[in-house]
Amino acid sequence: MVQSNPKQAFDRAISLLKNDSFDEAEKICRSSLSENDRDINFLFLLGTIQMRKNELEEAEMLFRAVVKRAPDYPTVQENLGTVLLNLGKSEEALIPLQAAIELKPDSSGAFFKLGGALKNLGRDEAGDAALKHAGSLSPVQASLEKATKLFVEGKFREAEVLAKELVNSNPRDVNAALLLARIAIHAGATDDAVKLLRKIVALAPRFIVAWHDLGATLNEQGKEEEACVALAEALTHDSKNATTHYLYAAALAKAGQTEDAAGSYRSAIEIDPELAGAHVGLGHVLKTLGDQEGGIASYRAGIALRPNLGEIYFSLSNLKTFRFSDEEIEDMVQRITQPGLDSESITHFAFSLGKAFEDNKDYDRAFEYYIQGNQEHRNSIIYDPVQTEVAHGKMKETYSEEFFNRIKETEPGIKDPAPIFIVGLPRSGSTLLEQILASHSLVDGTSELPDLGIVSQMIADKQKGRSFPGGILEMSDAEITSLGQEYMSRAERHRRGAPYFTDKMPNNFAHVGLLQAILPNAKIIDARRHPLDSCVGCFKQHFARGQTFTYDLFELGEFYLEYDALMKHWDEVLPNKVLRVQYEDVVQDLETQVRRILDYCGLPFEEACVNFHETKRSVRTASSEQVRQPIYSQSVNTWMRFEKHIDDLKETLEPLLNPSDPSAILR
Repeated sequence: MVQSNPKQAFDRAISLLKNDSFDEAEKICRSSLSENDRDINFLFLLGTIQMRKNELEEAEMLFRAVVKRAPDYPTVQENLGTVLLNLGKSEEALIPLQAAIELKPDSSGAFFKLGGALKNLGRDEAGDAALKHAGSLSPVQASLEKATKLFVEGKFREAEVLAKELVNSNPRDVNAALLLARIAIHAGATDDAVKLLRKIVALAPRFIVAWHDLGATLNEQGKEEEACVALAEALTHDSKNATTHYLYAAALAKAGQTEDAAGSYRSAIEIDPELAGAHVGLGHVLKTLGDQEGGIASYRAGIALRPNLGEIYFSLSNLKTFRFSDEEIEDMVQRITQPGLDSESITHFAFSLGKAFEDNKDYDRAFEYYIQGNQEHRNSIIYDPVQTEVAHGKMKETYSEEFFNRIKETEPGIKDPAPIFIVGLPRSGSTLLEQILASHSLVDGTSELPDLGIVSQMIADKQKGRSFPGGILEMSDAEITSLGQEYMSRAERHRRGAPYFTDKMPNNFAHVGLLQAILPNAKIIDARRHPLDSCVGCFKQHFARGQTFTYDLFELGEFYLEYDALMKHWDEVLPNKVLRVQYEDVVQDLETQVRRILDYCGLPFEEACVNFHETKRSVRTASSEQVRQPIYSQSVNTWMRFEKHIDDLKETLEPLLNPSDPSAILR
């Protein structure tokens, strides 16, 4: 209903707006404008409402109408600039923001937005000057700038205190809230960060950077589906943002939606052909899909854009079947010695050169680069061999014969026989075994799932005084069963409808006892390879994450001994539970080993499992191209290429080696 007194109507709309009653305030404005569509007060107020509701296109139209009639109104000039900035029209935003500053030179908000627009356009020096001036005009803006600077300098606690003060004083300050969320992410408090980021995007759905942080954090937490949902929502607000498509593709890839991920990477490249990360990401998913030519082309496109980014060269090297040209090798040799090259690129170049020289049979030089890559990365990670020994000791103590006698009587757990776990050390043939099984018509190959490790940590409960792993001794049968259900629920998203599925996370070897409790009918295959081949293979491989024990030969050997001892424990307390498959036996007599594996899993023999290299499926590990080739024997006893460099490793592994013939397999 139109209110007869325009002043009363305007005051009423203002009051409603202050209480966030946007819809009622909007009705009053539209009703008043139906009588007088040139009333700049109601046009401005309606524009403000639409801006707050993130109806930015209409807000732009309304503010432009007001500017046309009242160009000397600084607030509307600033609001028009804000809307244009949020619509991604940074160039257009400069004119109204500069006009707002001319009309009101002490407007810190206008200077702050002008600084953001200039930096968006690559005019960093001018943008920084505008932001600095904004800080001098506003204590709040100055505090935000100071907090940001502290964060960049690594003074996280001080930055957090300032950011919290800003958010507490103004809960709608999304910039301060975003900084606080980033501080939380850095501190590993990702749950707190996600809560903050969800509040930010609820307040400002067009704040695309916040969506990016939310999607990336959810993806890092292993919540790929939630990350996909968040980033898909971000695309509804700005479908032309290359970074959003790029992050969406990464989440899709992690969720196993590989073909969709390829499409999203291509969308990112179409919008921004110079986004090197999108070319690399596309290369990864094309490799996974078996399109090696497409993957190589994408990696080369990335190298053309970022020739000093070692990760891209390593991605080519990691195809395993790829060979660098002599010119490319010499180029990498020059690049790795560049002053100022970051540590991560040094690591990637070193591993790439190690592989390149090994392919050229220059084993001494290859090992020099493998050592360099390992040492460079070892300096950046934390690994404690003593902690591994203690952790494995606790596993043996917890999962004792007494524990298994208990669960044999009460029979907790999910009885579903669907999961087939392939465990062991990396580079021991687990991808080959998975490819054999995934070639069966009744089996889905799902690659390395993080879910069992996550579920295992649910044993710990501070409120109940339970710690990991011993807390399972205090759990009821129902609680133990719920862990099995949790694993099956989490794994469901990776399945494609077959009755059985594989999970080849190698580190699951530590959880064999847990599996017997929560999934008693699951099958477990221990992928074994000659200890020296297994360890040298790990030493030559730079892993995307985890496997921190692989970057020092002594630590590698010690870890192998720990792994072997824990597997012996499982064999003692759970006889015949785990099937050991020796890689060298598979190479020597493929069909016999295939039949043995299928018999253990309760699966009928299928010829496709012998012809595994013909199977078309996504393979996400470093061996993705190797398992698309027929079985080959060149990878047996490859440690001998580097024999004169690994005396310390041989000495460490001496208890597991044949003294008269170190190449022999001890059964």
